[in-house]
Amino acid sequence: MKVAVYSGSFNPLHKGHEAIIRFLTRNAGFDIVYLVVTPQNPFKKAHAKPTGRDRYNAALEAVARHPDLKVKVLDIELEMPAPQYTVRTLDALKALEPQHDFTLIIGADNLEKFGGWRFHERILLEYGVAVFPRKGFHRGHARARLLRENPSYKIDLLKAPPVTISSTEIREGIASGMDMSAWLM
Repeated sequence: MKVAVYSGSFNPLHKGHEAIIRFLTRNAGFDIVYLVVTPQNPFKKAHAKPTGRDRYNAALEAVARHPDLKVKVLDIELEMPAPQYTVRTLDALKALEPQHDFTLIIGADNLEKFGGWRFHERILLEYGVAVFPRKGFHRGHARARLLRENPSYKIDLLKAPPVTISSTEIREGIASGMDMSAWLM
């Protein structure tokens, strides 16, 4: 089975995430998406609330409202000791399900700085990444730079429409008193 590993804070899970999940299973050849709720993005400022467990439970509720989605919400990183490097997560999934092929799903913003990820070489050689477009980021340049490092890296630039909403925008809208419910998954 071809599994898309889509990890993130998902604070909150929104229609953009849903569109990505649908694209992956309908248009990109993945059988299922494993939605991995992370305790804390190491590149972002830590927030006390909601906790990783709160976000995981909210993701389970959101996904339950969409039974047609081919997605499974995982709390694997919430159970792992810190730091939760992505390569450790991928290795743990492969150890649990060695028969599956796992690919990491990232946005173009993450591809720009992927060379700074812990063990990025192993991720790109053993698992590969599938990259969604993000406004303001040129995936082709970042891909070319990484391929100069090693032409064997597996980097797939997905031909998907860009997502126009972010969790940050939703949180900011809610904080300012706006009704953002139409954007929530």
